[in-house]
Amino acid sequence: MPANIGQWRLQDAKARFSEVVRRARAEGPQRVTLHGRDAVVVIDAAAFDRARETATGQRLIDALAASPLGDIEFERVADAGPVRTVEL
Repeated sequence: MPANIGQWRLQDAKARFSEVVRRARAEGPQRVTLHGRDAVVVIDAAAFDRARETATGQRLIDALAASPLGDIEFERVADAGPVRTVEL
């Protein structure tokens, strides 16, 4: 067993890859070191997909809409800034 749970030396990770994958899915990211330095991290595929989602702000909008204060309406003030004429 590695000295530090969640951290594996490369040769140990290769020899026990199934366990590395099982732990990544059950316990969280597993670091693999090469020559004593972090080389890679093995993570659950669903966690990887969540981390790579494009930030659209939709989760924040959904969270605010689901809150007890979700029915409060905000006044949107439009700022009419100066517009310049451009000749093409």
